[in-house]
Amino acid sequence: RIRVRTGSRVPLDARVDSGHAALNQAPITGESLPVDKQAGDLLYAGSIVTDGVVEATVSALASHSTLARVASAIQQAQSQRAPTQRFVDQFARFYTPAVVVFAMAVAIFGPLLFNGTWSDWFYEALVLLVIACPCALVVSTPVTVVSGLAAAAKHGILIKGGVFLESGRLLKAVALDKTGTLTQGKPVLTDANPFGGMPIEQTLLIAASLDDRSTHPVAQALVAGWREKQPDVQLLPVENFGILSGRGVKGSIHGLSWHLGNHRLVEEMGVCSPKLEARLAALENAGKTAIVLFNHAGPMAVFAVADTIRPESVQAVTALEALHVHASMLTGDNPTTARAVADELGIEGARGNLMPQDKQAAIAELKSRYGMVGMVGDGVNDAPALARSDIGFAMGAAGTATALETADVAIMDDDPRKIADFISLSRQTGAVLKQNISLAIGIKAIFLVLALSANATLWMAVFADMGATLLVIFNGLRLINYFSKRVS
Repeated sequence: RIRVRTGSRVPLDARVDSGHAALNQAPITGESLPVDKQAGDLLYAGSIVTDGVVEATVSALASHSTLARVASAIQQAQSQRAPTQRFVDQFARFYTPAVVVFAMAVAIFGPLLFNGTWSDWFYEALVLLVIACPCALVVSTPVTVVSGLAAAAKHGILIKGGVFLESGRLLKAVALDKTGTLTQGKPVLTDANPFGGMPIEQTLLIAASLDDRSTHPVAQALVAGWREKQPDVQLLPVENFGILSGRGVKGSIHGLSWHLGNHRLVEEMGVCSPKLEARLAALENAGKTAIVLFNHAGPMAVFAVADTIRPESVQAVTALEALHVHASMLTGDNPTTARAVADELGIEGARGNLMPQDKQAAIAELKSRYGMVGMVGDGVNDAPALARSDIGFAMGAAGTATALETADVAIMDDDPRKIADFISLSRQTGAVLKQNISLAIGIKAIFLVLALSANATLWMAVFADMGATLLVIFNGLRLINYFSKRVS
C-alpha cells in the first residue's frame, strides 16, 4: 500500500482504496485538466497529486507500469526506422574509382590504339582526372545541409541531423498533440456569467474568496482570473471553510453560507434545474469545466475553466494546410474537449481518450493512409508516437525530457507555426540540393566532353573543378538567411 499526498508523484501504478485527490495526468495521458480520483480509481505512475490525499494498493511492478510500457514502446518504435541512403554517397562510391580507372585506361591505351605520344595522352588523362574530380559533387550536400541546420537553429528550430532536414519535405501529414502543443497546457478562467440577481463582479469576488484557500488547479485558475479582472479589490474573509473532496468548497461570508463546486455537487445539493442543466451542458460540450456558485436561495453564477488555445495555433494549422500537409489532432483528453478544440482550429481529424499506445497505433494508421507522417508532442505520453513517426517534433520549453530525447526536431519557443516553417525550409533545402547536384554534374559533363574531344587544357580542368566547387558552396550558403529574407 502507498499513500500519496499533495505535491507528490505517484511512484507505481495503483488502485485507490480510500481518500479523494485531484491528479495531474498530463505527462501520461495528456489530459489538460486535473482528474478527480476516489476509491476504486486507477492511479498511473508518474502522475502528480495536485490536491488531496489517497491511499492505494500497488497494482503493477515498476517493470510493468504504464510508464515502463511507454519506454518499451519507444524502443520498439525506434527499432522500426529504416536507415536513409544518401544519393551522393552512393554515387561517389562508384563514380570516383570508375573515373580513376578510366583515366588510367586513357593514359595506357591511348598511345597504343590512337595516334599521339605517351606524354600527350598522359596530359589528357590528367585533364580528364581533374575535370572528373567529384569535389563539387561531394561538397554540395554537406554545405547545403549545414546551412539549413544553421538557419533553423537561428529561427529556434533544433534539428538532430541532416537526414531529418532533407526528409521533412516529404511529409504528407502531421499529427499534433493538444495539451501543451496546440493549447497553453494550463487552465484559465474563460467564462463568468450571472445566474441570479447578483452582479457578476460580486459573485466572482465571493467565488475567488472561497477558492483562494484551495490548492486545486481549477480553483487557482478561478482566483487568477479574478485577480486579472479586479486587481485592486481585496478578498472577503471566509469562515467555516471546508473542502468537499472531488466536488468543490464551502464557507460562510458575512454570515451567509456559500457553496462553490462542480456539476456533481450541484446535483447532490438539489439545486440543479433544467435551465442550469442546459447552461452546464453547453459549457461542458465546449470542453470546459463548469463551476457553480450557490447559496440557500439557489445558483448565483456559473463559471468555466478550460485549457486555452495558443494564439499561434490557428495560423499553424492554416500554414500546414497551405503546404498541402494534412493536420490531425491526437489527445488523451475526452472526445468532447478534443472535438471542441479541433473545431476552433479547423482540424477535421481529431481523436480523444488516447493512451500512449493508442497514439502510436494512430500514427501507424496515418502512415498507411498518407505516407510520411510527423508527430508533434510535449509529454511522456507522446514519446511512443514521436518515435513511431517519420519525424518527431517536441516542444522545447514545455516538453518533457523523454519527449525531447525521442524527438528528431525541437521547437525551442513552443510556437507551433514553426512546424510549417521547418517543412518549408526542408523543401527549399531539397531544391538547393538538386540545384547543386545538377550544377556539379552538368559542369563536369560539359568539360568532360571537351576533354574527350581533346579541346580542354589542364587550366580549364582546374577552373571547372574549383569553379563548380565554389559555385555550389555559395549557392548552398544562401540558405543561412532563409528565414530573415522571409521576414523582410
